[in-house]
Amino acid sequence: MARSSQSGGQPSRRSASGARTQRQLARRMVAENRQARRNYEIIDTLEAGIVLTGSEVKSLREGRANIAEAYAREENGQIVMINSTIPIYPPAGQFNHEPNRKRVLLLKKREFNRLTGAVERDGRTLIPLELYFGDSGMAKLKLALATGRKAPDKRDVEKKRDWDRQKGRLLRDRG
Repeated sequence: MARSSQSGGQPSRRSASGARTQRQLARRMVAENRQARRNYEIIDTLEAGIVLTGSEVKSLREGRANIAEAYAREENGQIVMINSTIPIYPPAGQFNHEPNRKRVLLLKKREFNRLTGAVERDGRTLIPLELYFGDSGMAKLKLALATGRKAPDKRDVEKKRDWDRQKGRLLRDRG
């Protein structure tokens, strides 16, 4: 019962054609909200599942999504992501999805209560940072609890970041 593989008894991680398996390809980012860290002060982040249809998953696997203008809020006892775009998947034909529909996020009850409390009590905002496929191949969303920044705050943060970068360079060059 000896295995005949080149890696010392370990089964091969590639398919017969030499391509990577779908599970290995699944661990990758699909969309990122790059402006979120500039426009908002991130207080806390957490991972949430997302309810998708089959054609939406196929479109995401092609790397097509936009969460730049998206946000999340509580509706009917659920957290929903609004204003996100997942383009249609042409081979799905009549079974395609609506590109800009509201998408339900999957959270534990304790996380749900903590987020809705912070949004209602402190006036915080729920912002999606990243949309990716996790280790299990399921679509995940990195959700941030954030506070909006005004224009002067954005400039101050940018100045501080530039100064820290310059200070690091000076210390590295002299040390």
